[in-house]
Amino acid sequence: MRGAQKKHRHKSKDPKVVQAALVVAVQNQRSNFLVSIGEQSPFYRLFDHLPDVAFFVKDSSFRIMGASRLFFERFGFHAESEIIGKDDFELFPARLAEAFRKDDQAVIEKGEPRLNLVELFFNRQGIPDWFVTNKLPLFDKKGNAIGIMGTTTSIETRKTLLQPFLNLEKAVSFIKDHFREKISVEQLALHVHMSARQLHRRFCEAFGVGPQAFILKLRIQAACEALQREGALIGDVAQDIGFCDQSAFTQAFQKHIGLTPRQFQMEFRLRRVDRS
Repeated sequence: MRGAQKKHRHKSKDPKVVQAALVVAVQNQRSNFLVSIGEQSPFYRLFDHLPDVAFFVKDSSFRIMGASRLFFERFGFHAESEIIGKDDFELFPARLAEAFRKDDQAVIEKGEPRLNLVELFFNRQGIPDWFVTNKLPLFDKKGNAIGIMGTTTSIETRKTLLQPFLNLEKAVSFIKDHFREKISVEQLALHVHMSARQLHRRFCEAFGVGPQAFILKLRIQAACEALQREGALIGDVAQDIGFCDQSAFTQAFQKHIGLTPRQFQMEFRLRRVDRS
């Protein structure tokens, strides 16, 4: 008996054994804690108190299973329950939904995150705007990917965070003031005292796209806002935001939004009426 006690005491003093036992105990405590959390206390409620950050969770069928207030309010919903079970094809134009589905499938199939994606999303006014999205896989206890979780942050917020380090404030301000005009990368680079190559690299680091693509994004965003105005004419909108003709505008708009300008006007006017 004494020999057994001595053996037990000797074993318990082994630092590796003690450390392993502590790790197991902590993991069990963590598992018990997470299991004990009720449905009325989801962690993502924290995102309701973080300005400009929207959070979402999807299952393996890509249906919304959870969303922060900022996320569901962007679609005109008043409660999280109204968006639960919906997929992107019920919330977005087909072209946007297809792009989101492709990213979501890659996250689940590879079990790896996709970070800093620059995508069109809806702002607080229900108008498409440019956002930076991060998507991470969700795993079950066996390590199988069973869904994704993600955040979206407005590109304006991201710009504010990155510009002091990337020296792009002057370039972005110039683009915002002149995006309706023809702007070349060389002209923009000269304005901010950079080489065209350096400017392109820094735009890609900050926004995931080069200067010309950024200019086009602003034009499409401005078009979305203009098309929502009562009595807006597509030809006038095209000319106002710098397109050479209505045909070129329609082609670019449909490529980015997945709808023609006329379809966009009709669909989003109807959506506002349905949710008012």
